[in-house]
Amino acid sequence: MVGTEVFDKLRELQDILARKNQLDTEIAEAPQLLVKQEELLARYKANYIKKNTDDEEIRQTIGSLKAELFETEQRRENAEKGMDGITTQREYDALDREIQEATRREAELRKEILKNESIHKRLDEEIKTEEGMIQQQEKELDERKAAIEAEIAEKKHELEILAQGEQRIAPDLDSDTLFKFDRIIKNKQGVGIVPVQGKVCMGCHMILSAQFAIDVREGKNIMYCPYCSRILYYQESDQ
Repeated sequence: MVGTEVFDKLRELQDILARKNQLDTEIAEAPQLLVKQEELLARYKANYIKKNTDDEEIRQTIGSLKAELFETEQRRENAEKGMDGITTQREYDALDREIQEATRREAELRKEILKNESIHKRLDEEIKTEEGMIQQQEKELDERKAAIEAEIAEKKHELEILAQGEQRIAPDLDSDTLFKFDRIIKNKQGVGIVPVQGKVCMGCHMILSAQFAIDVREGKNIMYCPYCSRILYYQESDQ
């Protein structure tokens, strides 16, 4: 005969095992709470690196353009000075073309320099913004990590207390029943023992055979629902 004390202990153990499973799941999933923040931080850093690379290329381009502008200005100035010593129309035409070409190229170079300096200014501002966002994200991530670590520590402490309760109850129950009960709790969302009212399992609400319901009511052995596998005990229906 299975006494009511056994069912009471199983119900008490059910609460312990269900909470343990919940805590184990929460501890295992806790690092996942940081994934989105870590991905966001990684994107900020990738953007920061790319913008710095782009900005370095722009600064090199500006340097090259300014060097070419200096050479072009020198060439034009030398040509203008050479005008004072020309003796033929041919020399004049040659120097005049050189001056015009240099003047046109100077205008093009100045335009390119202004355009690239504008890009450099924009990138510089974006880089500073990215730096601020990275620092903010790193700070928030560190704070969140610390909070999660503290939560995990609290959950592990609670698990230790629950384990003590489990050790207190377990010796009074059959080892085979304990093994099956633990598996049922894990597979049935924390509910491993339910009443039978009339001929109905209150776990899955399936109708049991009349003889099976009688066997549960007599309580000679621990009975498992043939549909949902939960442990059954008899309970008078409210009706």
